[in-house]
Amino acid sequence: MDHQNPAELRKPYMGEPLRRSDLADGPMTQFGLWFDEAHASGLAEPNAMVLSSVEPSGFPRSRTVLMKGYDDSGLRFFTNYTSRKGQALEADPRASVVFPWHAIRRQVLFAGRVERLDEEENDRYFASRPRGSQLGAWASERQSQPVADREDLDHLFHEFDSVWGPDEHVPRPAYWGGYRLIPHEVEFWQGGRDRMHDRFRYLRAEDGTWEITRLAP
Repeated sequence: MDHQNPAELRKPYMGEPLRRSDLADGPMTQFGLWFDEAHASGLAEPNAMVLSSVEPSGFPRSRTVLMKGYDDSGLRFFTNYTSRKGQALEADPRASVVFPWHAIRRQVLFAGRVERLDEEENDRYFASRPRGSQLGAWASERQSQPVADREDLDHLFHEFDSVWGPDEHVPRPAYWGGYRLIPHEVEFWQGGRDRMHDRFRYLRAEDGTWEITRLAP
């Protein structure tokens, strides 16, 4: 079988460099600008981010989750609290995420700590989800644990589908909710020609202000 050599896969980055004068004073304002541009570009799921946490064993672990909101306080995402990532975040709230927007030659990296969202916000977001997604949260109560086969999962889903009628309110499972990632460091990366990429790091100072530094590529 003929395989492509990964070392030969190269994509030249074109376009204007990123300069300090292009950046907003705060990282969340800058993130909002880039997120809007990523969405406008037609990029598939620009809210997809790779979340990394520290396992109780001490090993890091990463997976893709969807950001469901952001503001000056940080990023919000939702999950099963008893899942593998949920247990890791409860044991060690340190986390990082990266938005891999390579199609538009950009990445954004966040590092900080997570905290649980309050019950009111969890209920409000769960109520806004499609009914199928709500039922899926119930069917995946044992998220990250072994299951026999796909039929078992489908059976659970149909069982919960019969509990609540099509027009009935589906309550939020107690084990399901959201987190807020509160960043202390945010890096904006933009691909440049000849690997001369532009990297700017926002670092939160003790007084809450942000210090911006250019980093070598």
